[in-house]
Amino acid sequence: MDTRFDVILLAAQRTGVINPLAEAHGVSHKCLIPIAGEQLIARTLESVTSHPGCRSVHILIEPDGEAAVRPVAAKFARDDLPIHFIASDSNIAESVLLGCANGTPPFIITTADNVLIKHDSIDRAVKALEEGADAVAGLANKDDITAIHPKAQGGFYDFRDNGYANCNLYGIANNDALKAADIFREGGQFMKNPKRLVNAFGLFNILLMRFKLVTIDGAFRRMSKRFGITIRRVPLSDGTQAIDVDNERTYKIVEAILEDRVAGLKL
Repeated sequence: MDTRFDVILLAAQRTGVINPLAEAHGVSHKCLIPIAGEQLIARTLESVTSHPGCRSVHILIEPDGEAAVRPVAAKFARDDLPIHFIASDSNIAESVLLGCANGTPPFIITTADNVLIKHDSIDRAVKALEEGADAVAGLANKDDITAIHPKAQGGFYDFRDNGYANCNLYGIANNDALKAADIFREGGQFMKNPKRLVNAFGLFNILLMRFKLVTIDGAFRRMSKRFGITIRRVPLSDGTQAIDVDNERTYKIVEAILEDRVAGLKL
């Protein structure tokens, strides 16, 4: 796999709003929370910058967070792998578009709290783009996620074939595919706000999903038709890939997984 890509790393939090988890851990920004000895964003940067296909990283963060994150990011920058900072927008979709406007496609998009991301997951996303998808999204199924921990996810998108959760891993092949950023336009917490889901995917598609009348891949075909591009699911069988640090519950789960990984390396 020779494809080189830019990483769009979403690290912002709501302006003027202190993240409860950040406050509990005594830091200004969620991405600076320490976990198993390293900050969240440091762990994610370590994973993405060590991938041989990573060409550059564009960190989207609000201006008042950049000063604190810049020295952390500097540890991972190289002459052949620059790390850029871009002032984020209050809207996730606009932040994605800003990152893409400053980079070169294809793009891999993830979040600063996605500390369990693996090279294999990125490889699968890149391969799907190489095979003709305009945009891709990594998803893991309910069985694989609950096998890691029964409380790893608060909710799932239920389809005819199974329940699924997103892995905060997306890919965009080219500038024409940027219309897929509309998926982010209403914010990522679709499970908590049905209106956002309807705005992004359309009422009829949501009803099909609600009553389990469509499979996950059937839903992606319908999404492709709605946006006029080819959007594909990237199936990830490693349930850890759908667990990021959202709250104290998932913080403890991710911390335990990281500690198990370190213990496994020492065996």
